[in-house]
Amino acid sequence: MGEEGPKKVEYSAPAEEKDVAQEKSLIPVPEEVTPAPEKSSGSSIDRDAVLAQLATEKRNALVKAWEENEKAKVDNKVYKKTCDIGSRENCKIAYVEADLKKIEEKLEKKKSEYTEKKKNKMAEIHREAEEKRAMVEAKKGEQYHKIEERAEKFRATGYTTKKFLGCFSC
Repeated sequence: MGEEGPKKVEYSAPAEEKDVAQEKSLIPVPEEVTPAPEKSSGSSIDRDAVLAQLATEKRNALVKAWEENEKAKVDNKVYKKTCDIGSRENCKIAYVEADLKKIEEKLEKKKSEYTEKKKNKMAEIHREAEEKRAMVEAKKGEQYHKIEERAEKFRATGYTTKKFLGCFSC
């Protein structure tokens, strides 16, 4: 029995360095109990009871060490899974942000294209309006020229128009 305890402690010790320190702190507990048999009267019954108590304490210490070792393993697994979840989350968020940026760039490009088209349309409308104004001014000039020619002709012939002077009787 005495040899089984240290073997289990040594077996679980390579699993983690943190547990080694805890197990070492647990081993002295049975050593503190060992002075109690020295106080006894030396009878075999007292010695058997003390050895049984020592074996029980040793077993309890090993169980406690095993329990802490298993808890540490669970903690490590949980930490690893949490880190994996966090890294996946960050990766997915980065992917979505990159996708969003692409969409924003496409929308910005479309916006600039539409803006350019509308500005070109406005410029075309302005150009057409200027052409129409120029045509109206040209017609005005032609009409003034015709009126001036007719007025010249009327002056030369001495004829007066009836439409203009129709209300005046001459």
